[in-house]
Amino acid sequence: QVQLVESGGDSVQAGGSLRVSCAASGRTYAIYCMGWFRQAPGKEREGVAALNRDGRISYADSVKGRFTISRDNAKNTLSLQMNSLKPEDTAVYYCAAATFMCSSSWTAVGKYAYRGQGTQVTVSS
Repeated sequence: QVQLVESGGDSVQAGGSLRVSCAASGRTYAIYCMGWFRQAPGKEREGVAALNRDGRISYADSVKGRFTISRDNAKNTLSLQMNSLKPEDTAVYYCAAATFMCSSSWTAVGKYAYRGQGTQVTVSS
């Protein structure tokens, strides 16, 4: 089993920055891909970014150039640095972990075996 705990969610103004983190514990050696997802009220959960163990990174078009995903292997922590935030970035952000390498289907949250409880990010205009 893998446990994921997100932190860092907050309320910020548009144009601001925020960093959310995900602490992984348990069988972390089994993790090959980790990703960030988000879900806004009334909308489906969407993939934001994913990071493979081999370093390959994928981003949703809506966040390219603004968000950066990274992983600290020594601390088993996944982070998402979010810059130039927009009101449409408001959502609950979830961390997810997969026991296989992410491919072009990295946005399919159902393929991730482990998910956290989420952290709220609110961007006001």
